[in-house]
Amino acid sequence: MLDIPRPRKAPRQARSKNTVEIILEATARVFAEHGYAGTNTNLIAEKAGISVGSLYQYFQNKDALIAALHQRHAEQVQQTVESVLSKPYEPTLDGHIGAMVRALLAAHLLEPDLHKMLELQFPYFDVPQSENEADKGIFTRVRALLGDWRDAIVPRDLDLATWVILHIMESMVHAAVIDAPRFEMADIESSITDAVMGYLSYRPGTGA
Repeated sequence: MLDIPRPRKAPRQARSKNTVEIILEATARVFAEHGYAGTNTNLIAEKAGISVGSLYQYFQNKDALIAALHQRHAEQVQQTVESVLSKPYEPTLDGHIGAMVRALLAAHLLEPDLHKMLELQFPYFDVPQSENEADKGIFTRVRALLGDWRDAIVPRDLDLATWVILHIMESMVHAAVIDAPRFEMADIESSITDAVMGYLSYRPGTGA
């Protein structure tokens, strides 16, 4: 298994957190523009408007920056899910699922070139979901949603059901961004929602 590079230190104060965010924003732009081979830490530091020494305080090389971008994406997805599911105005389960799918598609489409590079070229720099606090937070939040709608869904094992629908959404959203199809995004959104709801409501042997 690949040893995933970690940041040299975690920012604690507001100023250092802001510096790290500036570094990661610059990294995202440089990787999207130049690719892995055309990127180096000097170029990233220049784009961020800081010295390369300041960058090295947090990240030892560009591989550590790739791992940090994966983590940044996981945290953005967690914030997206939390934001959508904390809103009380969706009166139905499919309304909640549809809103979540819509938000996930929008979040992945913000930096499609960068996301494509991370997923296709450097998937092993992503911390496994079982070890990632952001991914575990997403699982917990969606599991709670299914618990709230317990009487409306068929699967009895809510942990398994959560795992299934998260993988349905993740794989289809990634496909929509990484290998952009000819279909309208609104149709893709509704189809992902239908796939999730079909699983949650399917009763074997009943034809429904």
